[in-house]
Amino acid sequence: MILAVCAFVSLLVGMIMEGWPRGAHDGLGIVASILLVVLVTATSDYKQSLQFKDLDREKKKITVQVTRNGLRQKISIYDLLPGDIVHLAIGDQVPADGLFVSGFSVLINESSLTGESEPVNVHSGNPFLLSGTKVQDGSCKMLVTTVGMRTQWGKLMATLCEGGDDETPLQVKLNGVATIIGKIGLFFAVVTFSVMMQGLISHKLQEGSHWIWSGDDAMEILESFAIAVTIVVVAVPEGLPLAVTLSLAFAMKKMMKDKALVRNLAACETMGSATCICSDKTGTLTTNHMTVVKACICGKIKEVGRSKETLSFGSEIPGSALSILLQSIFNNTGGEIVKNENEKIEILGTPTDTALLEFGLLLGGDFQSERHALNIVKVEPFNSVKKRMGVVLELPNGGFRVHCKGASEIILAACDKVIDSNGEVVPLNEASINHLMDTIERFASEALRTLCLAYMEIGSEYSVESPIPIKGYTCIGIVGIKDPVRPGVRESVAICRSAGITVRMVTGDNINTAKAIARECGILTSEGIAIEGPEFREKNEEELHEIIPKLQVMARSSPLDKHTLVKYLRTTLEEVVAVTGDGTNDAPALHEADIGLAMGIAGTEVAKESADVIILDDNFSTIVTVAKWGRSVYINIQKFVQFQLTVNVVALIVNFSSACLTGNTPLTAVQLLWVNMIMDTLGALALATEPPNDDLMKRAPVGRRGNFISNVMWRNILGQSLYQFVIIWFLQTRGKAAFNLDGPYSDLVLNTIIFNSFVFCQVILNSSGSTTLI
Repeated sequence: MILAVCAFVSLLVGMIMEGWPRGAHDGLGIVASILLVVLVTATSDYKQSLQFKDLDREKKKITVQVTRNGLRQKISIYDLLPGDIVHLAIGDQVPADGLFVSGFSVLINESSLTGESEPVNVHSGNPFLLSGTKVQDGSCKMLVTTVGMRTQWGKLMATLCEGGDDETPLQVKLNGVATIIGKIGLFFAVVTFSVMMQGLISHKLQEGSHWIWSGDDAMEILESFAIAVTIVVVAVPEGLPLAVTLSLAFAMKKMMKDKALVRNLAACETMGSATCICSDKTGTLTTNHMTVVKACICGKIKEVGRSKETLSFGSEIPGSALSILLQSIFNNTGGEIVKNENEKIEILGTPTDTALLEFGLLLGGDFQSERHALNIVKVEPFNSVKKRMGVVLELPNGGFRVHCKGASEIILAACDKVIDSNGEVVPLNEASINHLMDTIERFASEALRTLCLAYMEIGSEYSVESPIPIKGYTCIGIVGIKDPVRPGVRESVAICRSAGITVRMVTGDNINTAKAIARECGILTSEGIAIEGPEFREKNEEELHEIIPKLQVMARSSPLDKHTLVKYLRTTLEEVVAVTGDGTNDAPALHEADIGLAMGIAGTEVAKESADVIILDDNFSTIVTVAKWGRSVYINIQKFVQFQLTVNVVALIVNFSSACLTGNTPLTAVQLLWVNMIMDTLGALALATEPPNDDLMKRAPVGRRGNFISNVMWRNILGQSLYQFVIIWFLQTRGKAAFNLDGPYSDLVLNTIIFNSFVFCQVILNSSGSTTLI
């Protein structure tokens, strides 16, 4: 706006004094500069808005499992219709308003809608489910009654005004730098104008014509004012916000192609400073496709996996034991075996459930016949606190049978009997317990996840309202499930180590399984410590301070353990912490971390909502890519700041020193604006959108206390500024003699040479120094 006023006054005075077109040169030059800057900025903002629309579209790609037209299928939440049956499990967000049809132990967190923290128990007596709420426990089927803006959540959202994006920490920091530079520029501008006006007044006093002012004097005053205004405009680095926005938007768009969806801008720059990654195991370090590879049933340990081997193993199991095993597998599960629209069998459920169901099918079992044989009257779903799942079946004789599965040590501790090699139930003795414990240790040492299956007969006096018993079970057997390490994980962990990023694995698995996987991934080293969650909880402050820096694996961890670890790393050790997670139980740690990374495939909606970045392919290698892009953003902005500060310093010193010593400036208002346009727009475009390279992951992370303008940057800025100032000052004082300039236009020619030299110095700085010296 100041420049527009300056251009109008320049055009008016110039046309009056010198006529058209000579008098319009300066004014039209300023107008052209304004238009160019505005055009480039508007184009960049428009492209950025398109990128955000693409990202928003990707963010809304949420699918739910529904039964429609008699078929169970996955569809987008935006394709839901009244009448659909939605299948909800723990961690899911309710996508529409609806009614409870069937389910077990359903607790709904309605805090996002009502503000009440106490979960609501939903059942046939209280069947109402509201969109936007979250399933905290249990599973159910819901009949959709209302969708879209007609839901309670939609009505609430319609009353809210969409707020603007908050500035990132880096933008706040840079805006502070820009304010200081602007004040310095204003000081120099006032001093420059004062010196030039003093020179003019002194000249008028010497001539004795200080009471007589001509049009040429008015033009000189106007030119001095224009130069002062231009110094302010050049000094204020309005290109900084543009450079930051461009760099972040460019990184976000590119990261989408690398399977990382950034939910907020700050995540791009924060990940570049990360010093620690607390990674989940299942689905992140491993493939998240579980298969049963070993089993200990009736005291016999067999390798399974291929159909022939499994059927052979099944034929060796006594009939009564096989029957109870298949009953346990097919009833005590949150998964389901269905036929899709192509009439192909599809196993749905968590990776652990699908592995067991696949094992049951290979043993020759029939899911549908087992499910219809007995009535399920109670289900206690698996959660990270109990580490077990149980169901109660109603038997034809009127009694009940409880099936339980979960963490091997926990379930085995609840057993007092076992099925022996003859298929008979016998009391657990010391030899049997040692054999089973050795089996668990053996499976775990081979990086297998172990599950223990058990059952219990209870009388008809059992009440459905009573909790499932926790003691007195009969051990059916132990299965070892393999989740292979993802290809490239070991290399990615090595890259993180070379980049100064510590990778820690936090998992709910057995410690032996966790250590085996961690060694395979390269996370656990000879100097590292592996600890279990219960032991971690008992440590005091001094012990934590000694253990956590060396901690590389935490097994059998609860959500609170993970949250405590992340909080300690951030607050006490002042690390910049990234956390990966996929479950509802990971939400507290994801929220506490500097940057939360949720899994896009296995992740629950609660985890995704708490995260800053969603890893669309659930791959640890993608997390390394996010870190590389974060560092690229940080480096690119540093390059631009170094480039811009160099140009600012040179322009200010040259014009200020020249104005003080000679009374005029070699760089005119139009020339300075032209440089400013190159500096703030094209410079931002060039430097802020450079892609990352592998060398970025060989540097130490910036961390929480790192200085944005480093000592190397100050050296480059001051060195380049001095170099450019010497060249321009030499041209200004010795230029006429060096180029044999003479005649009435010698000053104009010399100023043109100075201007071109100044511009080429910036081009060379932009193309080489700023891109390589940081």
